[in-house]
Amino acid sequence: MSRIGAPEVVDAADPRAIDAAAAVLEGGGVVAIPTDTVYGLAARIDRPAGTAAVFAAKGRPPGLALPVLVGGWRQAHEVASGWPRSASMLAARFWPGALTVVVPVDPGLGGRLGGEGTSVGLRQPRHKFVQALCRRAGPLATSSANRHGAPPCTTAAQVREAFGAADVALVVDGGTCDGQPSTVVDCTVSPPVCVREGGIAWSWIEASLR
Repeated sequence: MSRIGAPEVVDAADPRAIDAAAAVLEGGGVVAIPTDTVYGLAARIDRPAGTAAVFAAKGRPPGLALPVLVGGWRQAHEVASGWPRSASMLAARFWPGALTVVVPVDPGLGGRLGGEGTSVGLRQPRHKFVQALCRRAGPLATSSANRHGAPPCTTAAQVREAFGAADVALVVDGGTCDGQPSTVVDCTVSPPVCVREGGIAWSWIEASLR
C-alpha cells in the first residue's frame, strides 16, 4: 500500500516522461529516476531549492556531498573546476557506466552540493532515460532513493512507499533497478584513492591507470 499523498508515477517508456521530469526539475522539485544502479533522487544543480530538497527528503547529513550525474564530457567539464589526468583516463575507459570520479568542483556549485564544497563525484550513467534527461535538464545532483541509512529502493513501488509527494514530486518507473553501486575513485589526489569499490573492480581501475 502506497503512503497517503504518494508521488505521481510516469512510465520511463512513455514519450511524455522526459517532459514531465524536466518540468519538475525546472521548478526546483525532486524526481525519483531509474538508473543503471538503483533508483535515485534527482534535482538540477542550478536549483538550490531542489538540492536542498534532496537532503531534506533523505535526511542526509549536509556533510555528505551529493554526487552529480552528467550526460557526457561537456557537462562534466561544466561542473568541474579541474580535470586530473587520472579522471580523464578512467572516464574514457569506463563511462558510461558504474564509475564515479571525484574531481575539483566549480566553486559556484560546491556549496549547493554539501560536503566541504571543494570536490564533486561525477558519473555518466549507462541508463538511456537518465542520459536523455541530463541532455534535456543539465547535470543532476543525485542520491540513492532511500531514507538515510535505509536500503536503496530498487523499484518505483518502493520509492512511493518511502517518500510522500511533499518529498518527491514524480517517480519515473523504469522497472527493477538493482545494479551494484558505482565504484568511487578520488582523483583529486595522486595516486587516486578507492573511496568505494562497486560495479567496477579496483583491480581494473589500477590496471587502467597503469
